[in-house]
Amino acid sequence: MDKSLIRNFSIIAHIDHGKSTLADRFLLFTGAIDERKFKNQLLDDMDLERERGITIKASAVRIDYQADDGKTYVFNLIDTPGHVDFTYEVEKSLRACEGALLVADASQGVESQTLANFYLAIDNNLEILPVLNKIDIASIDLDHAKLQMMEILKFKEEDIQLVSAKEGIGIKELFEKIVAFIHPPDGDETDPLKALIFDMKYDIYKGIIIYVRIFDGAIRPDMRIKMMHMDKEHTIEEVGIFKPEAVKVKELCCGEVGYFTCNIHEPRNVRVGDTITEAARPTAKPLEGYRHLNPLVFCGIYPVNTKDFLALREAIEKLRLSDPSLVYEPETSQSFGNGFRCGFLGLLHMDIVQERLQREYDLNLILTTPNVQFLVHKKDGTTIELESPTELPDSSQINNIEEPYLTVTILTPVAHMDSVMEMAKQKRGVFVESQYVSDRMKIIFDIPLSEVIVDFNDMIKSITRGYGSIDYKFKGYHEAKISKLDILLNDKVCDAFSCLVHKDHAYEKGLALVTKLKSLIPQQLFEVRVQAACDGRIISSARVKAVGKNVTAKCYGGDITRKRKLWEKQKEGKKRMKQVGNVEIPQEAFLAALKL
Repeated sequence: MDKSLIRNFSIIAHIDHGKSTLADRFLLFTGAIDERKFKNQLLDDMDLERERGITIKASAVRIDYQADDGKTYVFNLIDTPGHVDFTYEVEKSLRACEGALLVADASQGVESQTLANFYLAIDNNLEILPVLNKIDIASIDLDHAKLQMMEILKFKEEDIQLVSAKEGIGIKELFEKIVAFIHPPDGDETDPLKALIFDMKYDIYKGIIIYVRIFDGAIRPDMRIKMMHMDKEHTIEEVGIFKPEAVKVKELCCGEVGYFTCNIHEPRNVRVGDTITEAARPTAKPLEGYRHLNPLVFCGIYPVNTKDFLALREAIEKLRLSDPSLVYEPETSQSFGNGFRCGFLGLLHMDIVQERLQREYDLNLILTTPNVQFLVHKKDGTTIELESPTELPDSSQINNIEEPYLTVTILTPVAHMDSVMEMAKQKRGVFVESQYVSDRMKIIFDIPLSEVIVDFNDMIKSITRGYGSIDYKFKGYHEAKISKLDILLNDKVCDAFSCLVHKDHAYEKGLALVTKLKSLIPQQLFEVRVQAACDGRIISSARVKAVGKNVTAKCYGGDITRKRKLWEKQKEGKKRMKQVGNVEIPQEAFLAALKL
């Protein structure tokens, strides 16, 4: 195939600025999908994506476009997520492209993730084409939105494309601009095969379907290939493209994007970012893989039924195929038995992984309270990375503890600036700088990760009435006063609720957990004492009363000693039950603890 007719590009934007709608409109405009089969969010093929109205996985599709110059161009388009937790998906996709459409909502303008994605695209040396979407909205100020694109991101006015993905306005002009603006792929078909794995998914019949971008050479069925980083050889069985459903082809040439299968069923044998080459005629140097992203949030995942442990392990391995940012290792809990300690890029990422494991693999799971990774410097000079509160050494062995900090960039209307800064300070934030960005303020704070992950984004949205947005990147570790908070049920530590907190916030967190658990733990046949302990002392306590049972209901009249004898017997029974009885904690209690 003629390389000069290929255009590989991603659609990147802030969340809810219309990436998926624009991808849908591209497919409809070029006739890649029939009007009768069309549905919104066509490339979002996960039920979860459609329900929540967000993109979680990047999706690749190939469309043919008949240009004004009479030539038929091939567009390899990748639709990407907008949420900050899925930045890794965006980064993976950008490596397979030469260009990117940077979409901004004309009514919202440039937001924090617009900026973050813009710099990601620059880091990958891509041609960036600015697109203002939703121009059909009546109350927008188009000139102001254009000015923001020109002032903040330094685009030329003639390059900014005006479209309405919903109404189909400006799509033809955008296609012509893509042909002229984004350059065709480089590479040589006669060179040895060099291709990048940028995504994968598991198919029960074909095994692992590998998404690939060819940089040099060509790939065809029955070819013997080598994965350079894994140092494994396989024979190709099927080669194809997505239009948007999978279509088999005879070969994928230099510059093209598609998929292949090798009958690989073991997820450990292949990884995203690996370089594919021909076994008989290998390329001299592999492509640079993806940077390793460190997880920010850790929590334990356990099956409710301990027999499901092997099924959970298999499910996590398959899920990690398409999501390399998920990190896991086996761990054992006193309360739940065997499970996994998993690392995530944020709370939404954790929520999505839990939902996918439960839906796609039919598992019933319990998640422990999320924690961040601390560095514990011991008095003997060693340093340990602490992900689970149960691993915290005795305080006599600890010299100091460091916690992770993020550099958080907040974009807010000027009117809400004071409220935003006040809230950031409440979250132990350290002010770095502020500057005017067009008509808004860009405020930068260094804030502990543990304060940001839970509800910071929601609070910013509510304070700024939906107009504020945040972006964050990892800064490093700083010393902090950290203590372990334990929850005791009838004097037994329940390790699922254990967490590491800042000493100044231990009482509030302990009180909140105890109050929540008191309302959620059902009444048992014996009294349940719920306590929060920190640094060896009880800081909060509550009692769940026992279920009342009238043991004297059948005593009509007679001597009072009969009733007293029954009451004494009941009291003895409850005392014995308290020693051996187990407190039943419903799943809602664990979920409520997560939300705190």
